[in-house]
Amino acid sequence: MAAFEKFDWDNLKVFVEVARAGNIAAAARRLKLAQSTVSRRIAHMESVLGSAIFERQAGGLRLTGLGERLRGHGERVESAVIAFQEEMSGGVGAVGRVRLATMEGIASLYLASRLVGLRRQHPLLDVELLTSPQTVYVARREADLFLSFFHPTGRGLVSRQIGRFRLNLYASRGYLEEHGTPTTLRDLGRHAFVSYIEDLIQVDAVKWLEDVIREPQITFRSNSMIAQMGAAAGGAGLVLLPEFAAADRSDLVQVLPGEATTTREVWMNVHCDLQFALRIQVVTRHLAALFAADPAMQVGLRVS
Repeated sequence: MAAFEKFDWDNLKVFVEVARAGNIAAAARRLKLAQSTVSRRIAHMESVLGSAIFERQAGGLRLTGLGERLRGHGERVESAVIAFQEEMSGGVGAVGRVRLATMEGIASLYLASRLVGLRRQHPLLDVELLTSPQTVYVARREADLFLSFFHPTGRGLVSRQIGRFRLNLYASRGYLEEHGTPTTLRDLGRHAFVSYIEDLIQVDAVKWLEDVIREPQITFRSNSMIAQMGAAAGGAGLVLLPEFAAADRSDLVQVLPGEATTTREVWMNVHCDLQFALRIQVVTRHLAALFAADPAMQVGLRVS
């Protein structure tokens, strides 16, 4: 107990950042501290606690059992401090950073241009848009909010479906002139396709081409949906894209409308400790209103 009295609460913030980053270097950049300072503070915490809070591995740091428990307490302290800061901001409005994570396509082709208005309304709110090809765990504070194409599960996670969009098949005019335009789903078997790199797919929800054709002939693969779209526009083959991605593309023509199509849901996810923070509520309300007002993002959810 006497040793614990030497516990430095400033080091708790450092610990939480290291736990999230999984390595000293990334945490140091985020905290704007020297790596040696971060290492020294973690070592001091372990000395005070009399036990290791991280296991040192070749790929980075992994929390020990004690570290996992400490992280939970640390994040609750962090949430309380953020809530107090928002209370003290009194009438100023939403203040602080909100990290919003989602897939590359919807982030770049839909959300980026639509978040500008939010900054105008809340100039002290700093929204970071993180693109990730995999599931982002808000329970681990990898982000404050996560928009997913599926309903994730996890302890302490609050999820809400805010949309559903349609995906259609597209091709360039040049490709269709050279190879012919499919008139039935059966015709797709003799056409080339553009899709994801199979062994790099980390979210099953993007395996949407399987909804339209089994065992397609893939001639171009990329882990980027934007790259796939560009390849299809260049004549590489047919590509299945969300409507929001192809809406403004005059160089792509929809193929088999009403037949070669599928849908995906959009879920908004936040950790329960953050759901009532003003900065989080401002962003979640904005996103919910944005999707609700767009018929293309409400496919099958309500009458447009």
